[in-house]
Amino acid sequence: MTQRFRGTYTVMVTAFDDDGALDLDTQARFTDWQVTEGIHGLIPLGSTGEFLSLTAEERRAVAKSVIDATAGRVPVLVGAGAERTEDVIDNCHMAQELGADGVMIIPPFYSTPTEDELVAHYSRIAAATDLPIMIYNNPATANVDLTPPIVARLSEIPGVDYIKESTMDVTRVRDIIDLCGDRMTVFGGIMGFESFCEGADGWVAVGSNILPRLSADLFTVTADRKDLDAGRAIYRQILEVVRLVGGHRYVSASKAALTLMGFAMGDPRSPRLPLPAEDWAKVRAALDSAGVAYG
Repeated sequence: MTQRFRGTYTVMVTAFDDDGALDLDTQARFTDWQVTEGIHGLIPLGSTGEFLSLTAEERRAVAKSVIDATAGRVPVLVGAGAERTEDVIDNCHMAQELGADGVMIIPPFYSTPTEDELVAHYSRIAAATDLPIMIYNNPATANVDLTPPIVARLSEIPGVDYIKESTMDVTRVRDIIDLCGDRMTVFGGIMGFESFCEGADGWVAVGSNILPRLSADLFTVTADRKDLDAGRAIYRQILEVVRLVGGHRYVSASKAALTLMGFAMGDPRSPRLPLPAEDWAKVRAALDSAGVAYG
């Protein structure tokens, strides 16, 4: 496999206006800011992008907005997850038609597929698209755990070349690399710095919605330059933001922080609720800790 995707990739929030409709102007402006701040890649329509709360037409509009605003400056991987295999394939075709560089695909999140069913699911998808596939392990939300032995089987499928490993167990990074070798490039999902130390070649980050430059620098310093002391210093600077968006309020807290920073991203869509008033102080404290200016 020729490695193509490396670095810190932002799993992007989706911008809504005050009425809850898509705000594609803000989405495009936010995309351009992410790129000019130095982020290595972008992933719209992930969990943080509320993909399950969007219609098919809205998902297409968001993907097009991000791809167009990026204009080839960094890779764009479109979240293509769905419960039904045929719907995932349709999402992949949409992403490919719009000019995406790859797709990120969470497992079916209700049917709790067996290992053989997962292999069949991803095999059908890979056969139907030319785009590189990043599988997404998030057992807390998908109700499925892509353990390292399962990932090793999936890595045998041509086109399944990347994984976002989004558990708190960074030994998964080590074990996936041991079992898959160069068939699978590992991106950390939650534990960015720790994943780099275990050999991950990337980080799909929520906090980089807020701190794209520092999140990208963390990868460059730690993974490329192998300067763990400098990397740890950056990690300490961004840690309160990482913690802020690491729990249940990862969408609402990210949107609250961005609103303070001049990107009015709107409230999350139902069933999520806006950030409670008493938690805005935590957002300000996290931004202060990272040295971020805000209004």
